[in-house]
Amino acid sequence: MDRKSIKGVIEAISAEMSAKRDYLVELDQVNGDGDLGISMDDGYRAVAEYLKTAVEKDLGRLMMACGKVFNASAPSSLGTITSFGFMGMAKALKGKEEVSFEAAAGAMLAGVENIMEKAESKMGEKTILDSLYPGVLAMVKHASDPKKAVMEAVKAAAEGSEATKQMRAVHGRAAYSAERSISVLDGGSVVGKLIFKGIADYYGAKE
Repeated sequence: MDRKSIKGVIEAISAEMSAKRDYLVELDQVNGDGDLGISMDDGYRAVAEYLKTAVEKDLGRLMMACGKVFNASAPSSLGTITSFGFMGMAKALKGKEEVSFEAAAGAMLAGVENIMEKAESKMGEKTILDSLYPGVLAMVKHASDPKKAVMEAVKAAAEGSEATKQMRAVHGRAAYSAERSISVLDGGSVVGKLIFKGIADYYGAKE
């Protein structure tokens, strides 16, 4: 992974968020503010635009800049949470201009763990972590085989997202009507699933 591949991955994720923008809005209107699709589409689009002209080669600094761009372009709770992920990856990649797929997967795990720490959240609380965490664990587990790793990550993230239907919300607006949140798919978890779908799209396009 280098600056070029990061650009490609973000563009692929941005395409997923754009395609599912209205769907994410619909999901968020059930128990949230209804702006999920807008903020995720705007955030990833802004980062993709930034990376078109970015000249920074240090991956740590590049990811930190991506986090700042995302946070400024997606002023929402998940926008802030996503920026935590970029920051965690930035710390893991500091001083490196190119890393292996295994190292990239490890950096993504560091990003998810930073979200868990900063947001004081964990799996089972009906959030993006319910898809992000199992997805990244699958990616790390199979990192020696990138193609298998991304496909297993997509599968694990999708299963994690679907499982949120059986959970009670404990964070955000949805927590005020926790019982009503049962049987409802969490929009944030769908965002996590789309992140891995974008990564898989990028690696598929390379073949």
